[in-house]
Amino acid sequence: MKSSELQTMFQNIFHTTKKPRLFFAPGRINLIGEHTDYNGGNVFPAAITFGTYAACSKREDKRIRFYSSNFSETGIIECELSNLNYQASHNWANYPKGMIQFLINEGHLIDQGMDILFYGEIPNSAGLSSSASIEMVTGVLLEGIFSLNSNRIEMIKLGQRVENEYIGVSSGIMDQFAIGMGKKNHAILLDCQSLNFYYAPLELKDHVILIINTNKQRTLAGSKYNERRTECEQALFDLRKQLPIASLGELTPDEFETNAKWINNPIHQKRAKHAVYENARTKEALEKLRVSDLDRFGELMNESHLSLKYDYEVTGIELDTIVEAAWDQPGVLGARMTGAGFGGCAIAVVERKYTEAFRKNVNTIYEEKIGYPATFYSAEIGDGAKEIIEEVV
Repeated sequence: MKSSELQTMFQNIFHTTKKPRLFFAPGRINLIGEHTDYNGGNVFPAAITFGTYAACSKREDKRIRFYSSNFSETGIIECELSNLNYQASHNWANYPKGMIQFLINEGHLIDQGMDILFYGEIPNSAGLSSSASIEMVTGVLLEGIFSLNSNRIEMIKLGQRVENEYIGVSSGIMDQFAIGMGKKNHAILLDCQSLNFYYAPLELKDHVILIINTNKQRTLAGSKYNERRTECEQALFDLRKQLPIASLGELTPDEFETNAKWINNPIHQKRAKHAVYENARTKEALEKLRVSDLDRFGELMNESHLSLKYDYEVTGIELDTIVEAAWDQPGVLGARMTGAGFGGCAIAVVERKYTEAFRKNVNTIYEEKIGYPATFYSAEIGDGAKEIIEEVV
């Protein structure tokens, strides 16, 4: 969307002639490293060039008015600066409300009301992190509008706290980190425990990253997420009777194979195996991208999906159908599910000249088997959350 269109939409919705300031926060994909964050491991996300836009101007009073063009049926949602408590009826607006409240609680001076319009390009429930995108665009918006002296890492941590403490979702920090710290044409290897991170050049040469949305709502993702987390915790509990480790992420694959016998439940063994091997894959992925070995990077993606299918069991027929169809197409280096699983999206690295044939062939296979089509997006790797100064299309 063009800046001028955002401004016009803002002025029409809020019946004002004020020219708002404009901000953007991307969505994210995770290239590899799934379900490793809460197991003491690494993740390997990247910010993408579509995400959430926000237009904002200050008011003279203490009232805050929120509007999302994605949820136009809810109209303008209003609250007072003095009452930012969570309200179920405020639906999506609780995400920006939480960021405002948490920044105030941290001692930042936010002393005027605002009119804020949001426009999101990220499909809901696609697993590309629309909620963290809203949180982070609100963070940079407040930083800009109120000239806050804020640290980006601290802003990222606040975004996670909003998710955990205000919204009530026990998610890790990967989404906010990738969205806040994204760098054009780079992925980020992030240690979710220490927050140490490294940028890896994502030079795809004649290849592109395609995102394939299964268009299946991730109805099982929450309950199964908690179940897998508990299973890994139990595996770690068993291992710690024999090994001085704090997390599964501390083990190499060889160390795991030597000690897997100490995990009493065979299901828990499988879950732990995925966490350990997937963490090793993220580290190898960094090294392969540093030397532009895209072929091996694609193989690591494929290995990741197989592990998520057989050891972690979080894929499902929709994701497996898309990924297995992708593997059979010409020009494909690798494909895997991305996100929590049980729906959402897959990603594939495809040679540019084959992209149209890829979309057609994979969609035909998917629709014949599942009964409805998938949706395809080309993902350029972009920068993190920021104010829009120049014209953006």
